[in-house]
Amino acid sequence: MQSRLVIGCVLISCLVLAWVCSDLYQELLDIYEHTEVLIDSDYSWCFRLLLNLVGYSTILVPGYILYKYLHKTQYFDKITKHTWVSRLLLACFGEPGERLPEAAKPPRAEGRECLELVFCFGGLMAAYLVWGLLQEKIMTQNYVMADGSLVRFDDSQLLVFVNRLLAFALALGRLAWRGRPVLVAPLYKFCYCALTNIISAWCQYEALKFVSFPTQVLSKSCKVIPVMLMGKLISRNKYEPYEYLTALLISLGMALFMFGSHDDYAVSAATTGSGLALLALYMACDSFTSSWQAALFARHSPRPLQMLAAVNLCSLALTAAALPRPTAPRHPVFVTDCLLLSLSSAVGQMLIYRTIARFGAVVFTIIMTLRQAVSILVSCAVYGHAVSAGGACGVLLVFAAVLLRLYCRGRRTRSAPQRAPHHAPQRAPHHAPQRAPHHAPHHAPAQPV
Repeated sequence: MQSRLVIGCVLISCLVLAWVCSDLYQELLDIYEHTEVLIDSDYSWCFRLLLNLVGYSTILVPGYILYKYLHKTQYFDKITKHTWVSRLLLACFGEPGERLPEAAKPPRAEGRECLELVFCFGGLMAAYLVWGLLQEKIMTQNYVMADGSLVRFDDSQLLVFVNRLLAFALALGRLAWRGRPVLVAPLYKFCYCALTNIISAWCQYEALKFVSFPTQVLSKSCKVIPVMLMGKLISRNKYEPYEYLTALLISLGMALFMFGSHDDYAVSAATTGSGLALLALYMACDSFTSSWQAALFARHSPRPLQMLAAVNLCSLALTAAALPRPTAPRHPVFVTDCLLLSLSSAVGQMLIYRTIARFGAVVFTIIMTLRQAVSILVSCAVYGHAVSAGGACGVLLVFAAVLLRLYCRGRRTRSAPQRAPHHAPQRAPHHAPQRAPHHAPHHAPAQPV
């Protein structure tokens, strides 16, 4: 009885702290919204990002204190009778029990596999083409209100929240239909990648205020560079010469495209610098997200849908805490665009994991590379982005480098069994980052938005 009173007091204290952090966030938000100097500044996104972090702390700070208390007092070892409170705390901060082994799947017929590949290819292309067009429309185009006034949407945080809400709902419904649990690891372990995931998503939407959509899409090809740097500095990974060569070609192609494109956004060095800073922060956070998810896959072996549900659940809590007052234009077209954007993102995420699980990461990467190329062409055609001959050469150079990387990697993988002795087990290349189980390779995009 005494232990229940103690944990009850601790929980109430954490809730009070969360309320204080939330009140502080609202006060800072009011100051920001009533300070024209901050809002009109070319670097207003910096202040908005800091405000987002204060909002996230509403969940993170009390959660960290509660986690430290539970493990320092060995709360879970002292439980004699489970209540709904202890079960909730166990799901968030404790270690789950052993999972039941799943039955092996029967082999698929070759004809059915071809149809499934066509389905995944068509679904990914359609979902992310729709997502790309709507993302650019929402963040860069004006909506005509009933009184004739023009309103432009500027709240990236709301888009992140709606995207995560629909993705979690779809993943939860799919898991419930299959009769599988949502969590196979403590929920707090997913918070790390959820935090960097929503920051990268916010940066991705916010960057469209400063750079064109083709620039943003092409910059994603450069994610291989921060991934390599992180692997070199943290994991001491070694890389092959072709990996350094393709990374250099991608950087060169991106530079050619940036100097060869004519963005209406880039009217000053400040806006150009803001766009580049947001893209750099996006790539850094997204690289960490992928690496952390790879570690979770390797240690806890969650199903892709379980990873999707857990990360989106944490993302929902964080974005809800930092969600400002409704600022979206009350326009039926905007509501439709927002819902379609979120739905296409959620469907695309599910198809990503399905493609990787069925056909591997190489096939998935080729599909997404083709998707990026088509997205750039469609965006230029629909929204009239001007690209010079040098910029077009940059685009071709980037995609040629990506395909060259895939070819060299595939050739090295095929030749590895021939070089290995028959009596020795095959070893993974030393340069490879942390590997996930076969159903979720490590280098898959963690949470495309």
